Amino acid sequence: MTQRAQSKGTDYTFLSYIFLFLLFGLVMLTSASSVNRFDNPFFFITRQILFGAIPGVVLFVIASKFPYKKLQKYAPVFAGLSFLLLALVLIPGIGADYGTRAQSWISLFGFSFQPAELAKVGMILALAWYGAKIGPKIKDFKHGFLPILLLGLLPVGLILLQPDLGSAAIMFAICFGVLFVAGSKMSHLSALFGLAIAALAVLIIIAPYRAERLTTFLNPNEHLDTSGYHILQAQVAVGSGGWMGRGLGHSRQKHAYLPEVHADSIFAIIAEEMGVIISSLMIVFLLIIARRAICIAKHADDFGRILVLGVIIWFISQSFFNIGSMLGIMPMTGVPLPFVSHGGTALMVALLAAGLVVNVSKQT
Repeated sequence: MTQRAQSKGTDYTFLSYIFLFLLFGLVMLTSASSVNRFDNPFFFITRQILFGAIPGVVLFVIASKFPYKKLQKYAPVFAGLSFLLLALVLIPGIGADYGTRAQSWISLFGFSFQPAELAKVGMILALAWYGAKIGPKIKDFKHGFLPILLLGLLPVGLILLQPDLGSAAIMFAICFGVLFVAGSKMSHLSALFGLAIAALAVLIIIAPYRAERLTTFLNPNEHLDTSGYHILQAQVAVGSGGWMGRGLGHSRQKHAYLPEVHADSIFAIIAEEMGVIISSLMIVFLLIIARRAICIAKHADDFGRILVLGVIIWFISQSFFNIGSMLGIMPMTGVPLPFVSHGGTALMVALLAAGLVVNVSKQT
């Protein structure tokens, strides 16, 4: 496999890792979503395959074959379009909330998708393009760090206007990570982190439901009838699985006890059915994917290096946010587990991003 990968350029090891993880996600989604309000055990997995996996694989192939240098040239255009879609969400009649607090969907002609997912790729491409353009100048606050920071904070601000704090947190984590790998000064990053904490405090103060989410995280037993219920049921699912789990398809918590088992809470079902060992191995496998991506980034040019590391920062940070909330070590954020949770837009764009990593591997 190594000789074949070297001769053709494509990193087939990374490619196989991604599709193994995708297969695992589809199997676990099938099990977790088999009990649903539609009385159809295959409702969610059918939608995931038709509107996520199939178009996602098509985008994966396109992203992996599109000429690399042209990709760098048109990165600002792609980013600009993705940011424009974020702004369209805020327009009445175009944006939709589907019963949530955040108006984060675009719904037109019977179709709907989340622009925030596409904006993650757009932001990574924009930061990689600008980071490669300015190079060492990023250490200069006025002429390097500040412009690229503002470029990254633009989509974060648009998502906060929806308002979707969970997605905004993921976007900020990507932005912060990309600034770090692009060579920013630690003093600049430290100041940015401090400002982010202050901004988060203000956002919590001005929105009572965010304050409640924080207090629920600190003491869920005091909110059993409201938001604390979700946290405690997730902990019951994780704890009841034990070392070996109840077995695939034998979760009890998915029977109307744990909310959103097909989406945000799917890791809790994985832990319940597959046990501590398999769910821990899943996390280890994510880190193996990250390590392989880092190997690709090491041998790429500046644009490719920042692009690959940006994608893997996205996958790992979002996975950490999701899994951490199910384990009770982080507040509930409402973000999906990449490649596993139900969501056609999320899966489709994640495969697009993975295709970009494979694209870079061909050039190294």
